[in-house]
Amino acid sequence: MLRSYFIVLIVIVIAQGCRNDNNITKPFNNPLIVAFNQINDFNSLEVHHIEDATNFAINYGDQVINQVINIPDNKKTYENTLKAQDDAWATIDRIQYPIYLLGEVHPDSAIRASCDTAVIKFSKWSNDVSLNEDLYNAVKIYSLSENAKFLKGIHKKYLEDTMKGYRRLGFELSKEKRDTLKSIKNRLTKIGLEFSKNITEHKDTLVVSEEEMKGTPDWYKKAMYDQKLGNYKIDISRPSRTPFMRYSESKKARRELSEKFLNRGIKNLDVIPKMLNERHKMANTLGYRSYAEYLLEDRMPKKPERVWEFEADLHKNLKAKAKLEHEELKKIKKRVWGVDDDQINYWNMFYLENIRDIEKYQLNDEQIKEYFELNNVRDGMFKITQSMLGLRYEQIENPSVWHPDVTMYKVFDDETNKKLGYFYLDLFPRENKYSHAAHFSISKGWSTESGYQYPIAALVCNFPKPSNDRPSLLQHGPNGEVETFFHEFGHLLHGMVTNVPIYSYSGTSVDRDFVEAPSQIFENWIWEEESVKLFAKHYKTNETIPDELLSRMLLAKNRSSGNDFSFQVFLGSLDMTLYDRWDPNSNPDIVKIARKLHKDILTWYETPNTARIANFGHLNGYAASYYGYAWSRVMAQDMYSVFKKEGILNPEVGKRFRKQILAPGGSKEPMDLVKTFLGREPDSRALAESLGL
Repeated sequence: MLRSYFIVLIVIVIAQGCRNDNNITKPFNNPLIVAFNQINDFNSLEVHHIEDATNFAINYGDQVINQVINIPDNKKTYENTLKAQDDAWATIDRIQYPIYLLGEVHPDSAIRASCDTAVIKFSKWSNDVSLNEDLYNAVKIYSLSENAKFLKGIHKKYLEDTMKGYRRLGFELSKEKRDTLKSIKNRLTKIGLEFSKNITEHKDTLVVSEEEMKGTPDWYKKAMYDQKLGNYKIDISRPSRTPFMRYSESKKARRELSEKFLNRGIKNLDVIPKMLNERHKMANTLGYRSYAEYLLEDRMPKKPERVWEFEADLHKNLKAKAKLEHEELKKIKKRVWGVDDDQINYWNMFYLENIRDIEKYQLNDEQIKEYFELNNVRDGMFKITQSMLGLRYEQIENPSVWHPDVTMYKVFDDETNKKLGYFYLDLFPRENKYSHAAHFSISKGWSTESGYQYPIAALVCNFPKPSNDRPSLLQHGPNGEVETFFHEFGHLLHGMVTNVPIYSYSGTSVDRDFVEAPSQIFENWIWEEESVKLFAKHYKTNETIPDELLSRMLLAKNRSSGNDFSFQVFLGSLDMTLYDRWDPNSNPDIVKIARKLHKDILTWYETPNTARIANFGHLNGYAASYYGYAWSRVMAQDMYSVFKKEGILNPEVGKRFRKQILAPGGSKEPMDLVKTFLGREPDSRALAESLGL
């Protein structure tokens, strides 16, 4: 059905307050079960709450489904057949998705384990519901009724999408095949959790000597020194790894650290083929040649061939720029090490890029970071988005959270003073925490009998944690931490300003190949002098970043754009190869496939004896959809061209963007939203310009 029938691949989450039904026993004082527009008391969560809340949610769902099924044919209406289900999913997900979040971030291993068990149980139940023939027949009978013929607007779209979803779930197939699909989906849930946990819970460190730390900054040495070992201990988290790869003069140590980093989740080399097999079986059962063919039928490209053309065109257009960047690094390599060949190894790439940044652009990353202290960046990001979108954020003192590092905020409409929602920031790394950066929805906005449900969300990142003598300083450059912060906050805002009445269309519930566009556009504000000066202040003196330094930074924006975006082409092509062209009989070795694509698309050499594919987390959540990062960037940059023309901080443009792009969620087709905002068909010229092509 419409909800993509919620095999749990969640990074973007869902919600509504829980009802008290006379026929269901509601657990008492359970922090996962909250009243309308109430927030969770995360601090009081205990292991038993998770199972109790899960059972309550599923029992409630079963009751609603039975009620829908048992409505007489001549009594079926939109409200009691379709809306009742949408309301039920919202209630269930208001319990399910905080559980999913806590499984990724909670410091208590027993709670994380219980959350994982609950996610599997929710997903199995969801799969069963999605293939419930009696429920399908109830909706189908309603769809043929006189009442249904008079539906208009969003309600008509919801019925059409629901029936299309049923078809794509296999309801034109035999019961035997639908049972096969149910088994496949249940197996995929377990495989997906195993895949994710193999990455998240992978730990490794490199112990290095004083000599191997040569070239690294003093603050970094102090932070990495281990008193017990009498040496330095580098883990594979980004704040620990990145400075070492940029500054350490030891090629041997850099190679060893890159090996440890790239072999994260190495157990997934056995898991990925299982995941691919199950998705291909699912597609074949539904009558499609490949999983990509199945998935893309319902996305903007419609067919795999269009995605292959898109990736090939990108590769062609990026080749010359990537080659120029490669030649630059080769010259530096020859001068520094006296080696004259065509090979730039991954473990040397960041070190050589740092030399280039210093020599060609007079940019010192350590100097630049001093102007991007985390709190200043956060406050600047808040100032920009509040002013531009007509919002106001207020921090909540002493919130009930899952870890002391987490902060919480209220969101208001600045003009009406109406409360819009809440969000949490969980910004620093810790053991067993989700290791990348992502927006997790806790509650989506939608219309209820009690009023509009507040969106609630969490932003989970892994920025450098402040120490006693040094604050958290963020890397500004392309793909740096400042850019990541703005990007993920864009996802959060997409969900926060929604005004869609139907839960299933709320906020980020848009096509996967569009969902990145409303977040990618926010990256642009870190590359404009007018906006950067609002928050780039030296952490010691509070001095605004000097014009001359900022000019050099902006001039160097695209210093690695050819190779950086080619890496996106590589990942998109790898994802498509595995989900469109992989055959377990003729080409089963996924590592060889990845290495061949790497060689064909990228100019630099991968680290030997590693398997980057093992920690390509998007193979699960973005299966056959990774192309969407590049696809949506075309639209993001085209939409940003309107801000460039009319003023990057222009509140009139910002509020129009909020109203026409963010607020509608999935209630309209993405291309229609973009064309409305642009006033024309989108094109790729702005993307090419943004990459310096």
